[in-house]
Formats: sequence, C-alpha cells, structure tokens
Amino acid sequence: MKHVRLLVLTEDLPQASLALADMESFHPDTRPPTEARLAGLPGREYREVFAQANARLEKIGKLIPVPATPEIEQVRVVDFAELQTLNEWLGKVWNETSSYEEDLRRLDDEERLVKDQQAALANFAHLNIDLGMLRSKTRFLDFYVGLVPRENLRQLEGAIGLAGYILHLYMQQGENAHVVIVGPAGTKESQLSAVLDAAGFQNLPIPQELDRNPAELQRDLDAQRRSIDTQRKTLLETLERWSDPFAGPLLEARRTLMLAEPLVSLDPSIRSAGALAYLAGWVPARSAERLEARLRESLNHPFEMSVRNPTADERALVPTVPVKSRLLAPFAMLVKQYGVPEYGEVDPTPLFAVTFILMFGSMFGDIGQGAVIALAAWLLRKKLGGFWPFGLMAGLSSMFFGVLFGSIFGKEHLLPALWMSPLSDPLLMMRIALGWGVVFLTIACLLAIYNRLVIRNWSGAVFGHHGVVNLIFYLALIGGAVNIATAGESTAGVQASAADTFGTIPLLLVIGSLAALAWHSWQHQQAPISEKILVVVIETLETVIGYVSNTLSFLRVAAFSLNHVALSIAIFTLAGMMGAFGHVVTLILGNIFVIVLEGGIVMIQVMRLQYFEGFSRYFSGNGHEFAPLKFRRGSV
Repeated sequence: MKHVRLLVLTEDLPQASLALADMESFHPDTRPPTEARLAGLPGREYREVFAQANARLEKIGKLIPVPATPEIEQVRVVDFAELQTLNEWLGKVWNETSSYEEDLRRLDDEERLVKDQQAALANFAHLNIDLGMLRSKTRFLDFYVGLVPRENLRQLEGAIGLAGYILHLYMQQGENAHVVIVGPAGTKESQLSAVLDAAGFQNLPIPQELDRNPAELQRDLDAQRRSIDTQRKTLLETLERWSDPFAGPLLEARRTLMLAEPLVSLDPSIRSAGALAYLAGWVPARSAERLEARLRESLNHPFEMSVRNPTADERALVPTVPVKSRLLAPFAMLVKQYGVPEYGEVDPTPLFAVTFILMFGSMFGDIGQGAVIALAAWLLRKKLGGFWPFGLMAGLSSMFFGVLFGSIFGKEHLLPALWMSPLSDPLLMMRIALGWGVVFLTIACLLAIYNRLVIRNWSGAVFGHHGVVNLIFYLALIGGAVNIATAGESTAGVQASAADTFGTIPLLLVIGSLAALAWHSWQHQQAPISEKILVVVIETLETVIGYVSNTLSFLRVAAFSLNHVALSIAIFTLAGMMGAFGHVVTLILGNIFVIVLEGGIVMIQVMRLQYFEGFSRYFSGNGHEFAPLKFRRGSV
C-alpha cells in the first residue's frame, strides 16, 4: 500500500474525482495536510447542493419510479452550475409532486382511522352490553374497560374484590385479557387506580361511533375503505399521467448525481489554497503507476503526484485490501467476523480455508453425506449468495475423507476404504489429531513472530506471547513427550523413568526457555518482590498449562471422526430392528439427523479451534478494509 499526495488545480478537481472513481483504487485519507496554507474547503458548497438535490430526487422517487442503478453511458464532469440548475429543477418538480404526496397521505390517514374503528369494533364485539353506558361514569357505578396481562388476572380479581369491585373477563387474546371492572363510585376510586397500575391495566377508550348498531357501523366502515381505495387508485392514475414526461429527465438527473457523487465523497479529504487543491489517499502499490497515467490522461492542467511508503506511525491508518478470490470469499467473511487484518499483518484467510476444509472433512468423512452437503450448496447457490462455495468445498472435503474411511451414508465396508475406518484404530486417530494440533499451533506461533517482526517489535517477537522463546519451549516439550511415548517401542523390556526418557536436550530447552520467560516477566514487573514472584510463577504455569491444553484441544478432531462412525453404527443397529419399510425410513431420517445436527456441531468445533487456538495467537483483527472511491451504482 502506498500513500499518494495529489496537488491539482481546483478547477480540475471534478475531473480528478471521476478518474479516481473510475480506477477504483484510491482510498481517501481525511487527515488535513501539514501545510497550514492549505486550509480552504473548496468542495463544501458543491456537497451541500448535491445533498439537497439528492434528497429531493429520493423524495420524488417515492412517487415517480426512478431506476436506482441506471448505467452511466458517458463519464463527464458535472460542474457546480449544472448541479445548481439540476437542484432548482428538482425543487420545482418536488413542489408539484408534493401535492400528490399530501393527498396520498390524507387518504392513508383516513384509512388508518377507519382501520382503527374496525379494530375497536372487533375488540368490543365480544362484550354484549350497551357501550354507551361504559363510556361515562354513572352516579353510583364506576366502569373500567381495558387490558391486563393474563398472569396478573387472578391477583387483580382478588385485589379489587376486597374493594367491592367485580371483574368480568370477556375475551383473551395473546398475552392479554380483556376485562370490564364494575364497582361503586366513591372514595375507593383512588385506591383502585393504584391497584390497576400495579397490575399493568391498560384502559381501552370506547369510540363514539360504537354507539350505533355494530352491523350497520361495519357496513359504513367497509364502504369508507372502498371509497378510499377508489380515490387512491384515481389519484395514482392521475399522478402517472402527470409524471410520464418526467421519467426521462429524472433518469438523467439520477445519472448526473451519480457522476457528481465521487467529488462529494472526496470532499472531507480536499483542502485548497487559492487555485491549488490538495488531495491524499491510500493506493495499492501495483496501482500507483496506472493511477498517475490515468490522471495524466484525464486532467487538463499539470498536477503533482507524490508516492511514498506508509510510516510506522501510520500503520493503524493504512487500509487492508480484502481477499478477492471467489473461492476464498466465503472464508474471508468468516475471518471478518473476528476482525480485519492490520496493514502488514498476515491475512489468515488462505490458511483458514485450507485448515477449515481439512478439519471438517476429517471430522465428518462420508461420501454420501458429503455429496448431499455439496449438492445442497449447489442447488441453493442463489439463496446462499457468495457463501455457496463454502458449502460445496466442505461437502467435497467430506467426500474425500469418506473415500479414505470407506464410509457412504454411514455404511462401513460397502466400499473398500482407501485407508481405514477411524474406529479400527482409535489410538492412531488420536496421535494424528495431536500431530495436527502441534503443526497448527507451530504455524500459528510462526505467524505471530512474523507479524511482530514486520512492525519491528523485536522484544515481542522473542519474549512475547507465542514468540520465539515460547515456540522453543513448546517444541522442546513436544519433543520430550514424543521421547517418553516412544521409549518403550525402541527399548522393549527396559524400564526407564520419565525423567530419563524425556531427553537431556529437550529438558535443557524447556528449563532454559521457561527461565528466560520468567526473567523477562521479572524485568517488566513494577511491584513488591513477593508480588513479582507470584506473578512470574503464575505466568510460567500459565504458559505450560496453556500449551498442553491447547494441544489436547485437537483431540476433538479424532473424537468427532470416531463419533461419526459410532453414530452411524447406532443408526444401522436401530434400522436392523425394524421391518423393511422401517429400515429404510430409519436410515433416511438417521442420515438427515447426522447431516444437520452432527454437521452443525462439527462446524462449530472447527470454528472454535480456528478462532481460539489459531486467531488468538497471531491475528489482531484491528485493521479496516480498503474502501476505494468508485461510482456508487451502475456501470461505466
């Protein structure tokens, strides 16, 4: 990534913005320039007029359809005068259009009122009583009509009963009960209000119109709605005839605003001094020369373009170009859930994709079930969007390991295994899983070291978490463990202690690396000696326990491959207890169960290993994406 600084004549800014948008390789840098004289804001008025015109077009577009993504047939400069003229014309069109909007809004309000009355009528239809009596209090009785949560109904009934009131339940709908409360008018009214508030009582006002006969009122309301529908239809037809001549000009207005938008987007990055304008941004290194050539071709006057590498202080400001591979795109989306790589940081997407596919296939190896996943991803590719390659590759990986394990829809030995069934040698599967974990964690540590070396964090690369010293400790620990595990194989019949078989070199490396980590931690502690000792001991133990537990986490790779076979055996055992029809149904339902439930669990386990054992070691995710200036919609 390069930092580009442009000095152009102010009158060339619109043309420069079009060239930059067309290249789609310029990420604006909004920091003000260091030169104090470059303090002008030449694009501010242009942006204000654009915002007003765009708002007017959007409001008009709600009544007169205007394509949101028209093609840009020709790239041209939209100067300030043209933008002002367009804004004034859109203002006039909107003034005329707004009368239709007001009429439509009036009809909507009338229809809403009618709907409210119909809802009220339906609400009180279950109450067989003169509603006019309930609207106003009588001399001797109080009436309350409303809603109360169903869980509070019994408590409310008991509470108001103590005050001499009666509760009548006339309808229950959803979580609420519709009730009428009747009682003597007088001094107890204030006490009752407190009880009603505590029970969550909501008063239902009774509309005046409900005094009439319900059937007659319903007919009138239906007639009013039909009348409103007719008026709306007539109004829309009139609007369509009136707006027909505006269709073309409005489409052209949309194109004009799209051409003006790049300069508006650049406005926060533009500064000027007189006729000279300043512009800065980030450009991928491979695009810098092409960008300069394009500007040289587009601008009418001389310009200055300086290119430099980002400084160490600017590292957090440099955007990261996202992965553009179609196959890696779904994996990039999953990586993005964790964060965006910082500039210079290793993008984990390729490693994530490879390890994800391998782990998923090894934990869910089956030719038939993998084929179902791949086929489903292919058939649903329109609904899945860019995520369907992820399902396809996961299914293909499952099929590949199914060939190795000789499993098809959970049936073992139907096809000869190219390698072996996981259940035939569980210990070997666990060893392979542990070996996979060691390789995975070692690669993660190496990437963490590389990322720190890139930013010249020498101390972090050597002594930091998952740095060089940590890696030496881990590999020595693994080497000693391997020596212990293989000691019996090479010297059968000879008994030796674990300390002897661990190996002198691994032991010295483990002790030395732990001592180095403890010394480094001691040097950076600012506390009393007793507290420093405690912190150093805890950190050292954390290092040992962390690496051991992280490695053992990968045993789940073997565990789920064994679990897959065991679950399939259970399904076939159940199917064997059924008749012919039940056998087939059990196998079908069992395979669906395995694909949906176990497939989902395996997916979660793989994600967990990637995020917690991988990303947490070497991936900060504190970056931000490269968002180049480009035309908002349409094509050029």
